[in-house]
Amino acid sequence: MIGTKTRNAEPRELLHGYHMTELGPLPKEWRVVKLVEVAAVIYGKAKPQEQGDIPVIGSGGIYAWTNRAFVEFPTLVIGRKGAAGTVWLEEQPCWPSDTTFYLEWKRSDLDYHFLYYFMRQHPLSGEYAKTTMPSIQKHDLENLPIPIPPIPEQRAIAHVLRTVQRAKEATEGVIAALRELKKSLTRHLFTYGPVPLDAAERVEMQETEIGSIPANWRVVRLGEVVMHSFSGGTPSTRIAEYWNGNIPWTTSAIISEDDVFMNKFQRTITDQGLKNSSSKIAPKGSLIIGTRVGVGKAVVARFDIAISQDLTALLLKGGISPLFLAYLFKSNLLQKRIYGRIRGTTIKGIPRKDLLNILIPLPPLSEQREIARILQTVDRKIEAEEGRKQALEALFKTLLHDLMTAKVRLPRGFVGQFEKNGRTL
Repeated sequence: MIGTKTRNAEPRELLHGYHMTELGPLPKEWRVVKLVEVAAVIYGKAKPQEQGDIPVIGSGGIYAWTNRAFVEFPTLVIGRKGAAGTVWLEEQPCWPSDTTFYLEWKRSDLDYHFLYYFMRQHPLSGEYAKTTMPSIQKHDLENLPIPIPPIPEQRAIAHVLRTVQRAKEATEGVIAALRELKKSLTRHLFTYGPVPLDAAERVEMQETEIGSIPANWRVVRLGEVVMHSFSGGTPSTRIAEYWNGNIPWTTSAIISEDDVFMNKFQRTITDQGLKNSSSKIAPKGSLIIGTRVGVGKAVVARFDIAISQDLTALLLKGGISPLFLAYLFKSNLLQKRIYGRIRGTTIKGIPRKDLLNILIPLPPLSEQREIARILQTVDRKIEAEEGRKQALEALFKTLLHDLMTAKVRLPRGFVGQFEKNGRTL
């Protein structure tokens, strides 16, 4: 448990030990001051021409590097134009650009990490500015009310938030590494088959019209492994009776680049809507391909689903793994062939005939399944890490709000650890 949770103060009754401020009920030992009382708000400068290793910070973050620093001390850089109100914490020498403000500290009873997190929760918006670009006025930033808890509590709050933030960043690093692993595995598996990396040189290969593949694989037209194929359609949106029925229906927009299964749908249609349109139902287990919008996306249907004209369904012959083909469609090997056959001007797509004529490598069924299993294992790990990342993001958001409003107070024993340590200005 992070700390002590306080009950919400009612309009005429404040919790004992709290007082009303312009930021709402806060502990009596917390003060509220204007930003200008603790820091000078200073305009950034135009980026110098010289190149170097000092970051140049704009409203959107680092966008260039120079050879000298304009600001030598830790500071917060706040977007003034464009991404107005965005806050960047810079602890090393930097160069705030002329689209930003930066802060120069006036006093030492404020931890800049604490202020950074508070300003992330309460960013100023430049949308109201009477200009063609969102912007923030200096006096608005200077008059921003900020809470000032005792310095040990500031440090403790910043420490908790920074710990969660670093855990999230570490998880993002794991996800990035797994995605790179998947790319490497995909290249290896569709070149040498499901063999260990150190066994690739021992795989007997053959040269084919699509490149070098294992000797026991075949090259076939996609149409040779398809029993039946069809595209879909969209019921008229002007006829209410066609919609909100019990038949799942979707376009390619619902499919992400990482999906290998069709797990969701956009809307539902009625039997009447299906009957009176060119939409057709792709049965569970069929391979669904984006052939107009979202060209080249490929997923395996997890349930019967009606499809739009953006999609083509392939009902595969026996001895073919639909999941193997879904992964194959995501490989550079097949994506290049697909994009080489795209036609059209306003709406570009690949004709079904051209799609079915694409040459593909075809391993034995056992190898198809093993390739799909290996890639699916990596996907499941990525999915688990993505879930962890989302949980950490939600935790950070909740803690940011609860700690900055004193809805949750950190235990006194924990705060006491920051009496003589922790970073201050």
